[in-house]
Amino acid sequence: VEFKSRDYLRQYPLTDMIGFGTYNQPEGTWSDDSSLTLCLADELTKGFNLQEIGNSFVKWFFENHWTPHGEVFDIGTSTREAITRLKKGEKAEIAGNWEETSNGNGSLMRILPLLFEVEKIKDRKERFELIKKVSSITHGHIRSCLACFYYLEFASFLSSEVKYPITDAYKVANYSLIKLTEQLNINPKEVELFSRITSGKMIELQENDIQSSGYVIHTLEASIWCLLTTQSYKEAVLKAINLGGDTDTTGAVVGGLAGLYYGMKSIPENWIKIIAKKDDIEELINRLSDKYEIARC
Repeated sequence: VEFKSRDYLRQYPLTDMIGFGTYNQPEGTWSDDSSLTLCLADELTKGFNLQEIGNSFVKWFFENHWTPHGEVFDIGTSTREAITRLKKGEKAEIAGNWEETSNGNGSLMRILPLLFEVEKIKDRKERFELIKKVSSITHGHIRSCLACFYYLEFASFLSSEVKYPITDAYKVANYSLIKLTEQLNINPKEVELFSRITSGKMIELQENDIQSSGYVIHTLEASIWCLLTTQSYKEAVLKAINLGGDTDTTGAVVGGLAGLYYGMKSIPENWIKIIAKKDDIEELINRLSDKYEIARC
């Protein structure tokens, strides 16, 4: 239902996984969000190498690496431009667009596996610098980099073995972003763009207050709102998708957080059974777990 309007989805809400929608793909197909997430995760199992991460994105776009059915059927403009530059030999750290107009959600949607690298770093500024490098492969503007930082700070707290309330993770992420922007002396106009989130009042917003376009701030806000206003993995993901617009990315971003918090067992069994390349994904999960000594759940 990518690009379907919210009004349409209010009339015909999604209640389960379906197939043959916008891109005429079968059930269990994943889009560019998951492809690039899997590329990043795959490269991390071999050791952190920024250029190799960029090269894996090139393999995805030009050679169908980590695609569900052997073809790329969805890609954002900034991501396409960055990957084209990478193919021509640009360094990964500066391949992404740096213009203010290039603040789509293309780095936010794929950043989650980096959590296992940044969790090893105690210093907040050092964590941000690493996140900034990985975001900048496709999206180098400070806004996109800060959004990725916020997301991983939220995710880090959610992944704790002790399951604190989600609202605690929200408070921690808000505090960390505010402190980082102070430490880095970030332009107040950029900081203000995150104020609806860092106000601590996202849970009070209504659906009409939430936008679900491909703009990175909209995706981050929608994802946090969906997580705060639901009680399960399935409910959070379906709520995100039923917002309409850039549904695959909003669903992927909130799905990452919800999966960390609620665990594998919370994901509907019928969704997992039909996912494309399930065995390949499970093999990658095992390699990632071994690399970072992550407890399997």
